[in-house]
Amino acid sequence: MKTPKRIQPLIDDGLVDAVLRQLMSGKEATVYVVRCGAEVRCAKVYKEIDKRSFKQAVQYREGRKVRNTRRARAMEKRSKYGRKQLEETWHNAEVDALYRLASAGVRVPQPYGCFDGVLLMELITDESGNAAPRLSDVTLTREQALEDHAEMMLNVVRMLCAGLVHGDLSEFNVLVDEDGPIVIDLPQAVDAAANTHAQSMLERDVDNMTNYYAQFAPELEGKLYAGEIWELYEEGELHPDVKLTGLYEASTEEADVDSLMLEIKAVIAEEEKRQALRAAAEELESGE
Repeated sequence: MKTPKRIQPLIDDGLVDAVLRQLMSGKEATVYVVRCGAEVRCAKVYKEIDKRSFKQAVQYREGRKVRNTRRARAMEKRSKYGRKQLEETWHNAEVDALYRLASAGVRVPQPYGCFDGVLLMELITDESGNAAPRLSDVTLTREQALEDHAEMMLNVVRMLCAGLVHGDLSEFNVLVDEDGPIVIDLPQAVDAAANTHAQSMLERDVDNMTNYYAQFAPELEGKLYAGEIWELYEEGELHPDVKLTGLYEASTEEADVDSLMLEIKAVIAEEEKRQALRAAAEELESGE
């Protein structure tokens, strides 16, 4: 096939030998199957910001640190240079997340680097050597659905233990090979501690996956894994081997506002008393 313009520089630099075919096109990128020496890999070509249909990038970027102040100011002003830096930050976020999650034991494709908006990574294949299907294209038995759902919850837990929330997890962002599910598409992954939307994103991710698998295993319907996972995370009790039950009950205890206000007033009164005593002592000393 004709070489896409964005991949040509990788061919010129010897990183890619040939483009074999287009694999898929999504809301943020087009993925091609490429040959790199003796290996067949993926080349994910990110779409330019004005051509992407991923509209909520701002809330996903919250909490991402930019050390270079000039870059940070340019990104905030959205100058031409700033927009370029925004794009590079978006692309590099996926590479960083892939390395970070692989180290945490999450099943993700192996990355080989991101070059001017083109991410080279492992091609996930099925037992026949063909590109592995997305979860949305797979029919599961009840037993397989339960097993794969448990594996996905484990992946979500391991992601959170590594400090990340996928943020856009669904049956369209999961591949399935002979060993089970593999998580893909991570440029929007958020820092769980720094992003104020992290909890709601995790809840959506978990609910999306549970509802999908529940089509094949109805006993998963109504399970509240998201609340259970986040509560364990907030309490510092989440670990990669935690046993989840899905039997989470949110606290219905209302905050005792009156008692809280009385405590605040008591603290203020104590501070005012302390300051009055200090002022009196200083006045006494000056009189001497």
